Amino acid sequence: MAIIVNIDKLILRKMTSRELAAKVGITEANLSILKTGKAKAIRLSTLESLCKALECQPGDLLEFQPDD
Repeated sequence: MAIIVNIDKLILRKMTSRELAAKVGITEANLSILKTGKAKAIRLSTLESLCKALECQPGDLLEFQPDD
């Protein structure tokens, strides 16, 4: 089971990763961990901040891909 975080799809032309990290209140390193799918968990407050900054819904950021 894999949860895919689609930050790259939503950030296109809106802002840089550095700007997004500053708006959300996380480090660029932690944003990178989210973007690469290496995160084991995400705080709901971080998810809320990402949605506010990117003007999207949680379902726009997260995608489920079942194992084959």
